[in-house]
Amino acid sequence: MTEPINHDPLVLLARRAAAAGAEVLARREVAEFNLQDKSAAGDWVTDFDRAAEEAIRRVLLTTRPNDELTGEEYPSARPTHPSGYRWSIDPLDGTVNFVRNIAYYCSSVAVRRESDGKWLAGAIHAPALGVEYFAGHGLGAWKLDVKSSKLERLHAAEASDAMVIATGFGYDATRRQFQAEVLKNLMVDYVNVRRIGSAALDLCLVAEGAIEAYAEYGTQEYDWAAGALIAEEAGAKVVRPEQSPGWQYAGHVDPSKLPASDGR
Repeated sequence: MTEPINHDPLVLLARRAAAAGAEVLARREVAEFNLQDKSAAGDWVTDFDRAAEEAIRRVLLTTRPNDELTGEEYPSARPTHPSGYRWSIDPLDGTVNFVRNIAYYCSSVAVRRESDGKWLAGAIHAPALGVEYFAGHGLGAWKLDVKSSKLERLHAAEASDAMVIATGFGYDATRRQFQAEVLKNLMVDYVNVRRIGSAALDLCLVAEGAIEAYAEYGTQEYDWAAGALIAEEAGAKVVRPEQSPGWQYAGHVDPSKLPASDGR
């Protein structure tokens, strides 16, 4: 059953690249963070974010030098003779968790074919959790326990009368207020909410059926590129921001409760 995805070259490369980023993150106990703010207080970047992205880019460029690379920390790398494939990189999704030693952080890598906009492969590696998630278009979604080497195929949960939703909040106060108001309206459909601090891992939790839904306004492509494919290949309904302006959501979400703009 696993043979096609285990031999898909784009999936294998996504996994190797995400693992290279995660290897950098696993050194958090032995190096300084060099913590800096980006857009607002709490929107942190560290030397680990940059070093992990550099490691991921090296893996990708060594194997596929004609692919375009877009990431969170560095400008896009556009080759002279583009292949038509583009990688989306989040070297450290969950930086606040990483800095505060909360285990929910990861490296996330996905590739898209630009001719038709199809996401073909994605991988997410969470070193503190000891897990790897990955998927290929039409090949299913999978979770690997790194220590035990246990591999399982993922299946999203069915709707129930005791559903849990995950979400996130922005660093801008106006956006947070908007997100909180939307969540208040959404909560009539759910018995509880989770906010773990990593959009990529939220989507993986939908994929493995641990929660039934995830919705967040204002995420960037690198936040959801790999996770959205993983959730989709696990059978969850996935809507990306280009399909629903501003919103990334997956699982059992009522889109009529997601307003189109935060008013800014």
